[in-house]
Amino acid sequence: MVAPLLAGLAVAAAAYAGKYGVQAWQAFKTRPPRPRMRKFYDGGFQPTMNRREAALILGIRESTPSEKVKEAHRRVMVANHPDAGGSHYLASKINEAKDVMLGKTKGGGSAF
Repeated sequence: MVAPLLAGLAVAAAAYAGKYGVQAWQAFKTRPPRPRMRKFYDGGFQPTMNRREAALILGIRESTPSEKVKEAHRRVMVANHPDAGGSHYLASKINEAKDVMLGKTKGGGSAF
């Protein structure tokens, strides 16, 4: 007498779980799409680099200490070094960004 009752409860629980799963899947499919990547800075380089642009190039804040600037420069340079297939132009801009952030700017700008 108890076995059919338990079997009926198990079937009802499975049906409710299936119904909930289908509803959750439908809600998941109809949700608005979110951008998968963060938004990057749109635009080219300015004629003379300022601290804001230098910080954007290195991926740091303008008030970052010099030690963190050097770490960020190394990280970005490893990914864009000309010897590893990177662009000479981008490498010069990365070096210029490091110089601006460290206060070693010569005012000459990029070599390109």
